[in-house]
Amino acid sequence: MDRSKKINRAMGLSQDNIFQKLFRIVNFALELIFVRLYNKFSKNSGDIPAQFHSLYYSSPERTWKNTRWMGCRTMKCPLDLWIYQEILFELKPDIVIETGVNEGGGAAFLASIMDSIGKGKLITVDIELLEGRPIHERITYIKGSSTDAKVVQQISDMIKENQVVLVILDSDHNMPHVLREMEIYSEFVSVGSYMIVEDSNINGHPIMKNWGDGPFEAIQEFLNKSDSFEIDKDREKYYMTFNPNGYLRKIKE
Repeated sequence: MDRSKKINRAMGLSQDNIFQKLFRIVNFALELIFVRLYNKFSKNSGDIPAQFHSLYYSSPERTWKNTRWMGCRTMKCPLDLWIYQEILFELKPDIVIETGVNEGGGAAFLASIMDSIGKGKLITVDIELLEGRPIHERITYIKGSSTDAKVVQQISDMIKENQVVLVILDSDHNMPHVLREMEIYSEFVSVGSYMIVEDSNINGHPIMKNWGDGPFEAIQEFLNKSDSFEIDKDREKYYMTFNPNGYLRKIKE
């Protein structure tokens, strides 16, 4: 496909005549210029993502508590879920470990993406397993604390040598628990894969300023002690994420 056809398709101009195409292209280009100039010079432009984040999070019945995958409530940000499918497609992990099941919508989403790429098993753990959670051949549920030695050993026994492992942490959001999870589950993550720490947006990053130390602070503490991971800010490309600084790529053992 030549360049002009690519532009037409990307901008939805395939059915327009030449004058309509030129008008829309020029209009789009001018709008991009004005928006970028505003963002560069306006003192308040940096607050726009935080303002939208606050609006989105403070409207749970309309937004994150009303987000479903194939009928299963996920309570996650769709922008993050899109990033998850990109990571899954790129890495094609053998095993995904998830802490925090809740209603199981996140597990259902991950299993669906694994179905699409034709690979992967999900091990998901929670202290309580709710009735009605999704049942899928790729999902294994474990009941118990994610930091309990017996649970950790059970998970370890399910992972074979040299498998690609991705970890998503979404259970108790208090800093000591999150930090302990990171210390434990970082050992399972394969080099080049990710440990994703969810809900690091709380405690003022930018929402719920009075939460107290949580995932964000746990990430900071963990990275102060470990040089095996780095923050991948490219995974925050959609401006809003529930996991700021939470996409941690393992760069070495």
